[in-house]
Order: sequence, then C-alpha cells, then structure tokens
Amino acid sequence: GWREAVTAAVGALQAGGLVAVPTDTVYGVACLAQDSGAVRSIYSLKGRNGRKPLAICLGDVDCLYRYCHVNVPDELLRDLLPGPVTLVLKRSEELNKDLNPFTSLVGVRIPNHPFIRDLARACSGPLALTSANISSQASTLTVSEFQDLWPQLSLIIDGGPIGDIQSPECRLGSTVVDLSVSGKFTIIRPGCALTPTVEILRQKYGLIPESS
Repeated sequence: GWREAVTAAVGALQAGGLVAVPTDTVYGVACLAQDSGAVRSIYSLKGRNGRKPLAICLGDVDCLYRYCHVNVPDELLRDLLPGPVTLVLKRSEELNKDLNPFTSLVGVRIPNHPFIRDLARACSGPLALTSANISSQASTLTVSEFQDLWPQLSLIIDGGPIGDIQSPECRLGSTVVDLSVSGKFTIIRPGCALTPTVEILRQKYGLIPESS
C-alpha cells in the first residue's frame, strides 16, 4: 500500500540511499539533500560532475522559506507550485553546503504528484531531486526505461507510465525559471509548462523577462 511505500522510501533515504520516484513530469531520483554522502552518490549515478545543479524537492510551499530567500509574493509561489515548474531562488544558510557548492542559487520543485509530496513531508529536510536518467540522455516516463540505473538504487517506486510515452513533449521535464533577481525572470529551460508560467509571471505579476 501507499503508506508502506512511503515508509520504505523514507527508510531507504535515511540510510543514505537513492530512491527512484514518479513526479508530475518524468521519473526522478531522490536523496536527502542534507546528506553529503548521498548527494555524492546521486552525482555519480548521473555520471555528471558537480557543476550541474540538483534541485531540491519539498512537500509544501511553506517549507520553501526555510531553504531559500524569497523575493516574490507568496501568492506567486502558490500560483506556480505545486506544478511542473522549478523556481530558482537564492539559497539560505540552512541548505547543505555540499549541495551545488558552486552557486548561491537553488532550484525548488514541488511536483503536483501526491506520492512524492507525501514522501517529502515525511522527511525532516528537503530531498535532492534529479531526473532518472544518465546526464544528456532522454528523460524517462516508465521505470523500465532507466533499467541501467537500477543496480545503484536502494528502492524504485513504480507509479506506472507518466503521461504519453509516445509524446516527445512529455519528456521535456519541468519549466525552470530564475526568480532570484527582483522584478525579473529568466527562463533557464523551457520545459513542459512554458506558456502558462510566463503568462502568470508577466501578466499577473508584471515581472520582466531577461534573456538567459
């Protein structure tokens, strides 16, 4: 059942493991963001050096203020989250220094998916979250598509296929938008929710686009 799966995933994460999870966009791999050893494992799994940042994943918007310096209205956060959007903000001192040590910013995800939100709520700190694929390979929409990663994972939560596995649009991942400069936004990755995200930022909140 659901509860057992959440409990098993929490146990695996607390033991320093990596857990594959469904999100609202593509399959992801999560670890505890405050566990430096687990963060190193996730970089090694992805076959990437530490220069490409990991996002953090939280269960609720309220938690975001602990790990980020927020310079946009709370209502803006709630218009975009939970959803298929990664918001890039200035990181706070609370966040593990070994997570993305080369940048003062951090991407925050609150996926619109009940399992990963329950999992994030059940953990004491944020999850580090990345897509379940080797860097530069296609995103995955079923657990069988990342079979090559299985040996390095402590647990795999199979949430079934995510979206239409025939559709290239479904593999775009979240829309990544930098909100760290007051009054402006920069699209870092167009992702799957570009148009509605830009509409909210420009029309409702009057933010000005900066070219990335």
